[in-house]
Amino acid sequence: MSFRNRAVVAGSNGLVDLSVPLEKGRGQRMLVKDVRISEHADWRKQHWRTIESCYSRSPFFEFYQDGVRELLEKKQVYLLDLNLAILAWVQKMLKNQSRVTLTGSYQKEYPAPDTDLRNYFLPKNFLEQPFPFRYRQVFEDRIGFQPNLSILDLLFCCGPNAKTLLKDSKFSI
Repeated sequence: MSFRNRAVVAGSNGLVDLSVPLEKGRGQRMLVKDVRISEHADWRKQHWRTIESCYSRSPFFEFYQDGVRELLEKKQVYLLDLNLAILAWVQKMLKNQSRVTLTGSYQKEYPAPDTDLRNYFLPKNFLEQPFPFRYRQVFEDRIGFQPNLSILDLLFCCGPNAKTLLKDSKFSI
């Protein structure tokens, strides 16, 4: 149970889960780099339609839509490759110069000063975390402010100001 293949966005009727389907289902016991994306369903088109429906009226949708669509349309074989492409795109949009490295083998613990957040960003824990800031969301007048959504929500609603909001919070970049 992780966010490796999932994201949550806010729609007019509430929260909408986006899930990238995996070959052999979710109960796989394999290295993350070996998890393959299933192409049996037209999930890319469904995700784009959901994102478009949820955010087409947001202030910065037109600015970011082409990049998001490109991420969805590029057929990655492995989930890790899709996640790394998404991370690189988000870093580019936020003008974040942080370097992300992958380990060559599993490490039970990481020595200081490395930060290990593997067990922090889990669905079962994450909704319980206090949200560090607020911003105007597309459907806030209908469903209230929804914390802990996909970075897409923050980008589409706040645009370049998203970096400032993140920098001023505990999720400093």
